[in-house]
Amino acid sequence: MWIGFVEFDYLLGDVHSLKQKRSVIRPIIAETRRRYSVSAAEVGHLEVHRRSIIGVSVVAADRAHVIDVLAEVERFAAGRPEVELLSMRQRVIAAEDV
Repeated sequence: MWIGFVEFDYLLGDVHSLKQKRSVIRPIIAETRRRYSVSAAEVGHLEVHRRSIIGVSVVAADRAHVIDVLAEVERFAAGRPEVELLSMRQRVIAAEDV
């Protein structure tokens, strides 16, 4: 079993409250989950209205499949016009390494 995860650090544009932040972040998370069948959640900068870290994870029997899915998610995440992707951190591990 292979486990892959990626964290995206975003800068949000014209956002002035946590409520506006949620209205930008929730659709990104929902579309990521729906399109790629992965787990996704906001995992950082929870109380900062212009920043967000979104974590995405995938589990599969094949390492190549995990890498392919994470690459597709990365392309999707980088192409969002309403946010600026500041950085990304990715890791793939085997279950026996945990």
